Amino acid sequence: MANNFWNDFKKPIIALAPMAGINDIAFREMCSQYGADVLYSEMASATALTKNPEKTLDMLSYTEKQRPYVVQLFGYHPEHFKIAVKVIEKEIKPDGIDINFGCPVNKVLRQGAGAVLMKDKEQAKKIIATTISQATVPVSIKTRTKSGQVELLDFLDYISDLDIKALMIHGRTLSQGFSGEIDYKTILKARDKFKGIILANGGINDIDSAKKTLDKTKADGLGLARGVMGRPWLFQEIKEEKDLNYNRDKIIDLALKHSKLAYKYKKDFGLKEMRKHLSWYISSWPGARALRQELVRIESIEDIKKAFEKYETIYR
Repeated sequence: MANNFWNDFKKPIIALAPMAGINDIAFREMCSQYGADVLYSEMASATALTKNPEKTLDMLSYTEKQRPYVVQLFGYHPEHFKIAVKVIEKEIKPDGIDINFGCPVNKVLRQGAGAVLMKDKEQAKKIIATTISQATVPVSIKTRTKSGQVELLDFLDYISDLDIKALMIHGRTLSQGFSGEIDYKTILKARDKFKGIILANGGINDIDSAKKTLDKTKADGLGLARGVMGRPWLFQEIKEEKDLNYNRDKIIDLALKHSKLAYKYKKDFGLKEMRKHLSWYISSWPGARALRQELVRIESIEDIKKAFEKYETIYR
């Protein structure tokens, strides 16, 4: 087993949680520049990595600045994880591998993967054990507080003999999806069942919610997800316990910087993916709806600049 990087951090650890379709190479770089301690990849299909891995491997590419980098896998078949781990370690060389037991998206659930896999404890355990047996890097998992009738604490009991180095807990059930109250008590109780690093996730959108989560869960750190969409500086705010209060000019500068990174790494496809990020950067602005309608059609950096310039003539 290689070095367990999870033990190298000053706590609390502030990580970029895995988000499908969002955590691309450009966004991870933005989060890294604002102090994210650990960067998770987008969810990658273990099955895809066994069949036609090129597209998935391209999605998982990263730069050395983005370490420690954890690749997250989802799937249902242990034999696919066995192959996927070998492919990932050879081609990507991440610092860690994570297994998803938390995603509530139907496309993933229909495969028996993501949060629904928590219900099938026997299959889940086979997948974790297989992944650990093949990996030379630390293996972690991401879960929810409950899936169907299976409670997180029972799930952790069932897999307690496995050498899992870190656990990220989304503080909601599968049926809650991405909304509703956070179950801080279950995350707190997870410490009795799990001795590795625990990261709390869900509902962390500002300094106050970050403090509240750490206080109520006693977790080793946080996994930031939706709260950093359009606000990668949240990492710095939480670490420094100080609002940065960026004005529109600063946010425009950051949005352009992010867009240039997207183009640098993924050319025109990167800019198409930027459209949603640009919409998040401006979501709270007056007249955001009209600006968003322009930003979701951009084809170039020049288009982005023109859209912002037009906006500024109206709202300056």
